[in-house]
Parts: sequence; C-alpha cells; structure tokens
Amino acid sequence: MLMVGLTGGIGAGKSTVTSVLAETGAVIVDADKIAREVVEPGTPGLAMLVAEFGEGILDADGALDRAALAALAFVDAERTSALNAITHPLIGERTAELFGSAPQDAIVVHDMPLLVEGGMTPGYHLVIVVDTPADIRLTRLVEQRGMPEADARARMARQATDEQRRAVADVLVDNSGERDAVVELTRVLVEFRLVPFEHNLRTGTPVIGDRTVVPFRPEWAAEAERAIARLRHVVGGLAPRIDHVGPTSVVGLDAPDIIDIQVTVRDEAGADAALHALTGAGWVQDRSSLRPLLHWCDPVRPLEVTILAEDDPEHAFALLMAEVIGDDPAAREEYSQILRRADREETRRWERTRCRAARF
Repeated sequence: MLMVGLTGGIGAGKSTVTSVLAETGAVIVDADKIAREVVEPGTPGLAMLVAEFGEGILDADGALDRAALAALAFVDAERTSALNAITHPLIGERTAELFGSAPQDAIVVHDMPLLVEGGMTPGYHLVIVVDTPADIRLTRLVEQRGMPEADARARMARQATDEQRRAVADVLVDNSGERDAVVELTRVLVEFRLVPFEHNLRTGTPVIGDRTVVPFRPEWAAEAERAIARLRHVVGGLAPRIDHVGPTSVVGLDAPDIIDIQVTVRDEAGADAALHALTGAGWVQDRSSLRPLLHWCDPVRPLEVTILAEDDPEHAFALLMAEVIGDDPAAREEYSQILRRADREETRRWERTRCRAARF
C-alpha cells in the first residue's frame, strides 16, 4: 500500500483535500479524530485520564471537558508528560490498527496536523502539504471558525512555519484560492501520481528515469534531502553516510532529471543487509548492475540508489565528482556534453578519470 502523510497549518483547509482523496477511494486516517475517539465516554483512555487528573475533567454528561483537562495537563512539563503517557500509546495503537486493516492495494492518507513538528515525514512514501499563506489562514480562523484573533495567532505560532512544512513537502497543494481549483488539482494528483505510485510499489515496478539532459533545477538538492531522510529511516545504522551524488548534485549543471543517492556501508555484510532492508521497503533492484543498484517507484521523481562499501574505490570517486566538476567550468562543459550523449559507461569512465586526476 502507498503511505501518504498529509499536513498543513491550522486553517489551511486540509479537509477539502482529504474529502477529494476519500471520494477517489483513498483510506483516510484522521489523527484528530483518533485523538477524540480514544477518550470517548466508556473508553479505557477516559478512565485513565480521570484516574490521573480527577473527576473535574468531566462535563455534566460524563464526557471529557477538554478545556478543564488542558487547565490541569499543561501547567508544567510533568503534567503534560503524564497526559502524553496515557494518550500517545492509545493513539498509536488505534492508528496502527487502521493502517493494518487497509487493503493491500490501498492509498492510505494519514491526516496529521503535527506531522512536521513530530519529525515523522521520512516514514511516508509521499508527503502532501496543503499550503496556504498565514494571513489567509488567520482570516479563516477568525471569520469562519469564530476564533479570537489572539488565540488563533497563538495556535499558529506553536506550529511549524510555512518554510518548515514546504521543506519536507513532495507535493504542495495551494489552497489560497477557489475550492474548485484545489479539487481539480487533487484529482490530477491522484490520477497521475498516487494511483501509479501505489501500483508500482505493489507490483515491484521500478521507474527508470529518462536520460535526456534538462536545464539545472535548484529543487534537486531538496528532493535529494527528502530521499536521503527516507533512506535513513529504512537503513538506520547500517549506513554511516548517505550522499547525493551524480550529475544532479553539481550546482549549475544541466543533467538528466534523475536523483542519484549513494548509501555507504561498512562492508559486504552491511551491503547485503542494506539491500535487504531497501527491497523490503519497496525499492527495486536492478539485476543488470554489477553493484547493488536500486530504483524507486514514484512516477514523478526517478531515484537511483547505489550501495557501496567504504573501501570501494567507486565510493570515493562519487563523492569527489561534484567538487571536481563544480570547480572547473571546462570540466563541467565537457561532462555536460558526455551526458547529452547519454552514454552511461563513457560517463562513468570520465568521472573516474577526473576524480583520479584531482586526487593525485
């Protein structure tokens, strides 16, 4: 199944996007809804809160009075920790239950307001951020929800900034305009990215990038950072370092629109373990390669990952390449011409020659 994280600042209008995703068949796992469910009347969660904070957190009907709970739970770090110790495991258990009950061919969308704040984004195949300027969000909170402006500003200030959310976004959905535009954009996203992505993951179909050279894109660096974070999430301590290498790592160089990542492991055993972890997470091994080479399944963002041991000479060459070419305009132009011929073996020979010359 395809795991999608969806987030946005308070007032951004995530519900518009999730409603369209649900209409197209996606399974929506709503974090706010789960947080309410686990403390409904009659639940063990509510009973544990009462035992910890007292009967005063209940309203006249025996339901949780959230304002009363907040007045007791957020007075200091110790009380907040007590609240989290009760609710977080319950929320996690229910979330895992919903994920586990989704069909294997599902697109599962985790609607999570604090996705960025919790550092959870690398755990998803794709992250969608509903992006709405702060001034528009403030107006919506005050005029549509009736929230006092001071409260709205305070809640916005406690969340991640727009820049922080954009940095982790694979997809930005602009929700500053008309609803119809957002609806259409979301439907296009489902048809041309989410559905093919899920199919590729489920069937083990790799996305082989087009080797046609395109103009340099500044976005390559951020796309590589997000890919590296996801790889780190999968391989953990197996890889002492993970680097953006290859043509797209050279600032200013026109190149094929393929992000190359090098996963450095300590030895052959580490390479085998990393390969096993990545193929288990949906990466597809290229059996024609002499070294472990894997392709990703995202139809929009081709990624290639090479796994190399620290003592492999190719490891050092790849790390030197960006520096060597970046510092030499003539070398950059020569390399660009080779890339345009789309001769992969010639490219690798040229890289090795240049890097050896730089080292000795």
